[in-house]
Amino acid sequence: MTAAVVTGLGVTAPNGLGTEEFWKATLAGESGLGPVTRFDAAQYPSRIAGEVTGYAAEEHIPSRLMPQTDHMTRLALTAADWALADAGIDTGELPEYGIGVVTSASGGAVEFGQRELQNLWSKGKEYVSAYQSFAWFYAVNTGQISIRHKLRGPSGVLLTEQAGGIDAIGHARRHIRKGFPAVIAGGVDAAICPWGWVPQIASGLMSTVDDPARAYLPFAAEASGYVPGEGGAILLLEDAESAAGRGAEHIYGEIAGYAAT
Repeated sequence: MTAAVVTGLGVTAPNGLGTEEFWKATLAGESGLGPVTRFDAAQYPSRIAGEVTGYAAEEHIPSRLMPQTDHMTRLALTAADWALADAGIDTGELPEYGIGVVTSASGGAVEFGQRELQNLWSKGKEYVSAYQSFAWFYAVNTGQISIRHKLRGPSGVLLTEQAGGIDAIGHARRHIRKGFPAVIAGGVDAAICPWGWVPQIASGLMSTVDDPARAYLPFAAEASGYVPGEGGAILLLEDAESAAGRGAEHIYGEIAGYAAT
């Protein structure tokens, strides 16, 4: 049976940009939660989030992509770039349809959508970007990653809330077991704006605690709900034989099994 191994990692997280910084903070128990700064959340009952800080999109994203991408997609593109670089893989050396992309997102690029709808309401339809036709869509991360790197293998997108990133890895493993040499997979979200905030509050599941150290206590008796975060992780999964054949620099581990209910 074909084995699926992880050869590349890319992380854009509230507690660390890049795998090394993220893992160092994780081992030290450093949280990425804090008061919302991306918009004025004073009027809302929930005011704590996990924001990716220190990220300058212009340093990572080509200028031609800036007008057509949301904060969420820029984080996803950056993480994918890092995963491919970490794996040391030359996508041009693999078959044209050899690498697929499977990502997950819970809501889509809502910040982009909110801005364009505000333009529609306040200025008129001629002020709405043509990119609104796809930039808001929850599948846009998969699309933009595949276009940027010319990856024409099997692609897909999943909407399974907090389990989405793991589900994407499980689906990527299925493609590798079908004979494809590599798949980019993971989950990246960014819904920290009023349009993304209000529906989450309406669910009644968000924490309303203002202390970042106490807002999210998932395994404690005093747990009060979840705290939204942005960012995520992208992995490069490869067929073990293919990875060995190209001399992959490192193998982080094998995706030995996957199941969901």
